[in-house]
Amino acid sequence: MVLPILLGFVLGTLCMAMHAVGTAWWIQRQRRRFNSFHASAGTSTLLRVVGLTLAVLTALHVAQILVWAIAYRWIPGVLALVDLEEALYFSLITFTTVGYGDVVIERNWRLMAGIEALNGILLMGWSTAVLLAIAQRFWRDAVDSSENSDEGKKG
Repeated sequence: MVLPILLGFVLGTLCMAMHAVGTAWWIQRQRRRFNSFHASAGTSTLLRVVGLTLAVLTALHVAQILVWAIAYRWIPGVLALVDLEEALYFSLITFTTVGYGDVVIERNWRLMAGIEALNGILLMGWSTAVLLAIAQRFWRDAVDSSENSDEGKKG
């Protein structure tokens, strides 16, 4: 019982570190856009950045799901997952907390799967916060630029 919990915490920590590095890199990259943003860039720039942010966050989640799947295949005690495809499917369903129940692992490793689900919930929430923060920043900058140009026209 202790080994699945410890391994789950190690994998969860690894995935959180991956997410921290990935999101920090992406935010730093977008900071240049924030600094050079102007009102004429408009909606198309916002949509492009939000779309790219979604792609980056999705790629991070896929990589994290792959980490869990590889771990399930690597553990000798997890015999229910016969190949990498099935391990990926189980990991995806667990990470996203869908939990169809059509593929299950051995009883003594279920706690690790529960930790994966908890890890997935936390990382999905983190991604939602990053996406919202980026969208709000662009929106606020667009509104501020618009208000400043309106004031210039009045004066």
